[in-house]
Amino acid sequence: MSIIPYAPVERLIRSAGSERVSESAGIALAEILEEYGLRISREAIKLAEHAHRKTVKAEDIKLALEML
Repeated sequence: MSIIPYAPVERLIRSAGSERVSESAGIALAEILEEYGLRISREAIKLAEHAHRKTVKAEDIKLALEML
């Protein structure tokens, strides 16, 4: 079971230009987005901890994305 629901992923694919989206395609993209989001989040947590903060900020996320 994915954390990211199928419907928003389907809308994302449609907004990219697809007329139709199979459920398996939406689920596959949701799984990939989740894994990538977890990698970014883990790196952002390390950055926040390095700055002696418990709170992850937008700047941590953006920097983590650049680092990956």
